Amino acid sequence: MSYSGEHAGAPETVWRAAVGQTLPIALGYIPVGMAYGVLAGKAGLDAINVLAMSLLVYAGSAQLVAVGLFAAGASGLSIVITTLAVNLRHVLFSAAMAPLLSGWRKRELAAFSFELTDESFALHAARFGRGDTDKKRTLAINVLAQSAWVLGTALGVIVGDALGDGRAFALDFALPGMFVALLAGQLKGLSHVAAALAGAGFSLVAALHGASGFGTLAAGLAGAACGTAVAAWTDK
Repeated sequence: MSYSGEHAGAPETVWRAAVGQTLPIALGYIPVGMAYGVLAGKAGLDAINVLAMSLLVYAGSAQLVAVGLFAAGASGLSIVITTLAVNLRHVLFSAAMAPLLSGWRKRELAAFSFELTDESFALHAARFGRGDTDKKRTLAINVLAQSAWVLGTALGVIVGDALGDGRAFALDFALPGMFVALLAGQLKGLSHVAAALAGAGFSLVAALHGASGFGTLAAGLAGAACGTAVAAWTDK
């Protein structure tokens, strides 16, 4: 089957295909979004602000970090700086995706960038790698993924009192579990495995030393460098 970046097909076909590809992400986003909604409510944020953050910020780890800092009474400036550090990994996402989106218009790039997350980046990287570059499907996947996150948030707000902090239901495991599933589908060679192991190792070391924000960025760069080195070595 051939995928064309300009061949989108009928709208219902685009959305049907997007639903099928987004489902693994949605299954992770809904429970994690619920955990965020519960924790944000416990931190003292009202329902409107909790939902607004998922609509306007839409960055799961940054939202959870911000809620924790808010609950701890941190200043607004410290919350902004910390969440900026947590999201620095998006610099790597931009560098990786830019060559693949070179023909997109600015408003399309803006819409794509706003809804790009770790999970959708992994999905799009895999899609683009096999030639599935349909623009409408790409944007539809992003919309559906954020909708799942907002739905999870709303459910968390609604059932927050019944769930407590959500830990008893292991909601916090859904996100790393989803990452593992997305990663498994992309390990297609020794260089990929080397990059994954190196990135994971550096990320764990950074987290243990309290540098999860900048450490994630450094781990990503280290993983990419390791994967590139292994690829160059095995090609000789």
